[in-house]
Amino acid sequence: MQVARRRRRPETERFGLLSPRLGRRLPLAAAGATALVLVAGTGVGFAQTYQFGTDRVGEVTGKGLVVSDDQYVKPIGERLVINNGKIMSSTVSPDGTHAAASLADGGMALAILDLKTWKVRQLVGKNAAADLQISGNDVGQEGPTYSPDGSRLWLGQADGYRTFTVNPDGTLANPAFVPIPADGPRRALASTAVFSPDGSTVYAAVNGQNRVVAIDAATGSIKQSWAVGIAPRDLALVGGKLYASNEGGRPAKPGETTINSYNTPVPANPATGATTTGTVSVIDPAKPDAAAKSIDVGLHPTALYAKGRALFVANTATNDVSVIDTARDRVVQTIATQPWPESSVGYQPDAVTLTDDGHLLVTLGRANAVAVYRYTTPQEPVSYVGLLPTDYFPAEIATVGHDVIVSNTRGIDARRPTTSGGHGTHDTTSSLQRFTLPNDHAIKAQTRTVFDQNGWTAGSVKQAQGRRNVKPVPVPARLGDPSTIKHVFLIVKENRTYDQMFGDVARGNGDPALAQFGENVTPNQHALAAQFGLYDNTYDIGTNSAEGHNWLMQADDPEYTESSAGEYIRSYDTEDDALGHQRTGFIWTGAQAKGKSVRDFGEFHQFLTKPADASWQNLYCDSLHMAGTGQNTAYPMVSSSPIPSLNNVSVHAFPKFDTDVPDIYRYEIWKRDFAKHGPANLNMFWLSSDHTGGPPNAAAQVADNDLAVGKMVDTITHSRYWKDSAIFVVEDDSQAGLDHVDGHRAPIQIISPYARHGVVDSRYYSQITMIRTIEQILGIHPMNQKDSAASPMTGAFTQRPNFKQFTALPNRTSLTAGLKTLPPCGADNPAPPNPNAAAVPSATVPADKQQLAATWEAWKSHQRLTGPDARADAANPAQMNHFTWYQTHGWTTPYPGESKIFAPNDVPGAAIPAAESD
Repeated sequence: MQVARRRRRPETERFGLLSPRLGRRLPLAAAGATALVLVAGTGVGFAQTYQFGTDRVGEVTGKGLVVSDDQYVKPIGERLVINNGKIMSSTVSPDGTHAAASLADGGMALAILDLKTWKVRQLVGKNAAADLQISGNDVGQEGPTYSPDGSRLWLGQADGYRTFTVNPDGTLANPAFVPIPADGPRRALASTAVFSPDGSTVYAAVNGQNRVVAIDAATGSIKQSWAVGIAPRDLALVGGKLYASNEGGRPAKPGETTINSYNTPVPANPATGATTTGTVSVIDPAKPDAAAKSIDVGLHPTALYAKGRALFVANTATNDVSVIDTARDRVVQTIATQPWPESSVGYQPDAVTLTDDGHLLVTLGRANAVAVYRYTTPQEPVSYVGLLPTDYFPAEIATVGHDVIVSNTRGIDARRPTTSGGHGTHDTTSSLQRFTLPNDHAIKAQTRTVFDQNGWTAGSVKQAQGRRNVKPVPVPARLGDPSTIKHVFLIVKENRTYDQMFGDVARGNGDPALAQFGENVTPNQHALAAQFGLYDNTYDIGTNSAEGHNWLMQADDPEYTESSAGEYIRSYDTEDDALGHQRTGFIWTGAQAKGKSVRDFGEFHQFLTKPADASWQNLYCDSLHMAGTGQNTAYPMVSSSPIPSLNNVSVHAFPKFDTDVPDIYRYEIWKRDFAKHGPANLNMFWLSSDHTGGPPNAAAQVADNDLAVGKMVDTITHSRYWKDSAIFVVEDDSQAGLDHVDGHRAPIQIISPYARHGVVDSRYYSQITMIRTIEQILGIHPMNQKDSAASPMTGAFTQRPNFKQFTALPNRTSLTAGLKTLPPCGADNPAPPNPNAAAVPSATVPADKQQLAATWEAWKSHQRLTGPDARADAANPAQMNHFTWYQTHGWTTPYPGESKIFAPNDVPGAAIPAAESD
């Protein structure tokens, strides 16, 4: 896991910093149980994300391994890394010898983990490398489930349950399938299964159909069905009664505001579109004709855990645990899981267990921690003990004898060993963690470690105190104090790594071998980096667009989206899913709450209508016509969002994601709106051509995106608004390429008179620190504990403005390269390339590769990347990345780490499903 390092200038030379580099490099230890002293009181204060200094993701420091979401991880106990994807859920076998873990994003569906040898015992999936083959890698949010005697295992999938027999050695055999029919457009999306005590009946949460069914375990036939709340997720059988957690809450009442979630109207906040109810359904299997009863709990109830007469419910969105007395079916206690006083949300409790000695353990997914409480009875209030550190995103917890077993969804981040020349975001890992619960004093000591790793600092969110005559600065230290910046432009692009874009820039930490879109493809962004600064240690957090846009709009990837990665059928683009919205809203609702104006251009939009003849070629010509004449478009479109507060501030003529729309067309639409209305305080954009996959080839689409960005910056800097503007250019994620440092490292740009011009800034930054910076500028209160803990990028700004304008450079790569049909206005004639930079990628396919290239073009035609129903990341990520690489290397160079150019179906990793598929 060591990363090759280049000689780096001292920090004092690079940015004038006086403090030494933090964190001595140490080998990654399996156990991280260093005893620390707990500071008394609630305001435990430590360094925020300034603590990272110039640490890079993947490096191991004294504080732990640096991961991409502003955290260190150094778990207590011992760690087993699983290099086959993310753990969605896991279950310990009844005899305590094995754990079955459902997997996603690694080409497998299931792993059997031996708890005695502490090794991966078996891999199951639709993959040539699997030890046991099954027909699909789709897995639900919860499960798998062992039968009471441990002889069978059921795994929830899109259309039912995959069943196995369990061999004496713990491995699985004899896969079969128990189908659950679709209900109109809604597939089953099977979640938790629970066996009756005698093993004859399986009770199943049919998540996609808002019901629970009883299945004959021997025949697979459905014997009974009960309507429950929205999106039933986990089940528990207690005292003959069956309980189901309904993540979407109760069904909507007439006249209520609702937002969609998988073809179900969900009671929702009229501004944010977030769910407003959470329920647990109670079913009496002995009375099959009786309707299920309902108990109100917190928002997004996920995990259930029963012990004695107590049923614990993890309410992920309200950050608490409901305790239900099952004798009375009433909530008798609500346990707060909000350990840091600075923020009440964003910890995401997602699993619960109880030890024999009365310790209640709750995993906090987004805090990388287990919260520990003393528990006696359902009615007796618990007492908080402290926190224990885990790996990245703990999702399940169980006890086996004296051991505590935690499964961590993201393990050690995207650090799977590969043979390629770099890292990718889909090099995902997960981990199993085992420890003996320390005594209460040691637990309190470990709390400091968790605070330190998360950057939880007392007073991190400082409010303005009504002081007069406060001098404006670019990034105020207190929310509400004046900023010299009045207009923020957030330009969201698609999928590129730092090395893909800036690997050819010698003054930064780049790898030229991975630079696919160097200066002759992206002359504007290279010029912007030279003028306004190069940031070579900044990270996108998400693996894909469903996560990435959430990190930018919510400063978080809600647990619902995180846990849905094994089965994106229910929801991928959570713009149109109430369950994917946090209750504290979005960056635009925060701006509106502070009286700031907002204008949105396609970002977080879900719907698009366009004329039938609005082809890429026609829109390209139309953009030239608009630029030359000043006239409006001949192909008007309508783009919209289902979220009321966003739709109300959206410019509907600006198209959302569709690689059949050139970004220079989007620029022309925006330019007219800018000339007529001027900017808002917060302006958001989705410029998506650099996703690639449209009619031109990859280099042409990235060049189109670069030209649009350059023209936008040119227009803003030559306007009267330039003097108090800041433009942030960021990728939603960096999944579509390789990077020699880490797959999450991405190109960003900060363009402002107050940006520190011409620097190379190698401090650790992330999308979260960028969002926190925008919040500080506009006075927006942070949305959750992640952006509350993040340090604003104060060091990227100066109080001495440089008002030098930017003049866009013409494209040097033809925007029409690779088209099968030229536009009616003719082919694009680019400017001459820079002879001192890497050559423009050739659009000519060698004769001996033409048939292979045609096979790839046929493959591309079947991806959902163009048209009104286009979806980002619809293509298999490994195939998409190979296709882009082949195009940018003239079909002459194999993908890094490989010895030949592959056809689509032969690409290593092709078994990993696309985000939008099962």
